Amino acid sequence: MAFIEQLIENYGYLAIFTVLALGLFSLPVPDEVMVLLVGYLTKTGLLHYSFSFIAVFLGSLIGMLVSYGLGKRVGRPFLDWLGKWVKSSGNWSGKAEGWIGKYGTPAIIVSYFIPGMRHFAGYFCGMSHMSLKTYTLFAGASALLWSLLFLSVGRIF
Repeated sequence: MAFIEQLIENYGYLAIFTVLALGLFSLPVPDEVMVLLVGYLTKTGLLHYSFSFIAVFLGSLIGMLVSYGLGKRVGRPFLDWLGKWVKSSGNWSGKAEGWIGKYGTPAIIVSYFIPGMRHFAGYFCGMSHMSLKTYTLFAGASALLWSLLFLSVGRIF
């Protein structure tokens, strides 16, 4: 986390955007903790709340769209490879894919607030060939709510 804090101090909003976009691309980044830290830094005056919100929102949304695109283009083989790389059983992906298939678009919003699940929801939506327009609408709503919540909580505490 100290590395991420140093990145934010050195590169500001660009670092926030990049770390979140890569974090939702399934890289192991503590997204919630980072956004809470960014919220706190807006309280101390190091960052501006509006610019931070834009960086957090866009970084989150871009990461989700990249995940969707990968799911649509390469689908299951990539997900199976990724599961082996992180030494995960294939059982979790079947459950998550079934959950998104069963509940549809509202599952996108709910999954964004479940650590780990949000990182793969885009893949599953892409693999299920959900329309890009529908996915972007619900992913955008998710990113908006998540960004506001975690930035505001970080700013308050």
